[in-house]
Amino acid sequence: MAFFDLQVNGYGGTDFCSDHMQAEAFHSACESLAGDGIESFLATIITDSVDGLTGKLERMVKFRAEDPLIEKMVRGFHVEGPFISPLEGYVGAHPASEVRPANIEDAKRLIDAGGGLIRLITLAPECDEGAATTRFLAEEGITVSAGHCDPSMQTLERAIDAGLSMVTHLGNGCPVTINRHENFIQRALSLSDRLWLCFIPDGAHLPFFALHNYLKVVGLERTIMTTDAIMAAGLGPGTYELSGAPVEIDDEGVARRPGSQNLAGSTIRGHEVARNLRDYLGMSEADVDLVFRANPLRALRLD
Repeated sequence: MAFFDLQVNGYGGTDFCSDHMQAEAFHSACESLAGDGIESFLATIITDSVDGLTGKLERMVKFRAEDPLIEKMVRGFHVEGPFISPLEGYVGAHPASEVRPANIEDAKRLIDAGGGLIRLITLAPECDEGAATTRFLAEEGITVSAGHCDPSMQTLERAIDAGLSMVTHLGNGCPVTINRHENFIQRALSLSDRLWLCFIPDGAHLPFFALHNYLKVVGLERTIMTTDAIMAAGLGPGTYELSGAPVEIDDEGVARRPGSQNLAGSTIRGHEVARNLRDYLGMSEADVDLVFRANPLRALRLD
């Protein structure tokens, strides 16, 4: 089986979020992803200055145009930030100093730099006044996802009405300790009939029993699985980078910023996602194909 992953920050020693990534490293990461069961993916970059983000996008657009393998593998780009919550816990592994409110002017700059290949933008609805940027992006044909955020129910519903259609890695991108009832996870689950909900099935971002509970509420028809892989995927324990800042990988393959409880992406690989879904969640091959290929392609209107 071959899969589609809508959130890959890096792989096999290559950080897509780096200011210094070279074409050869991008090509090598694509080879490794293909070898681990990924047929195509969205190259993902996280919060940086708008100038930094546009530079990274322009570089990847150039590399993709010059390399048939990269062109085949990279179906587009996922920009996670900078329009996210700056609050501790919600900001996660993103640099809070570069977070900014959502605005159409910066969104246009990102779209131009992405050469028409931005397929997905993750933002915080509460940081998008009047849902104006969400509406603009949706009208441009870009899928808008809520992540690293804590919108009220009213704000989340307003964003959905404006075109928001997804939630990025539900159960993560929030503080380790939150109100047990009044929280973003519960709000998103209550609106799961109107949203695509994404999960990272590595056992670290979500215990498998908790993921099983979420899936019983959401249903597989609205579920998307992703690796959220970083450059350490496929490598062993050690210190690596995500967007120029260090990430420590422990003996279990769990990634964290030094000294932080919050996770910083994942090291799980495509074939391991499929294995976990079968072994821990009892999914059939058809179920795995649905949540790790068909649904994300459909959500991005790439099917």
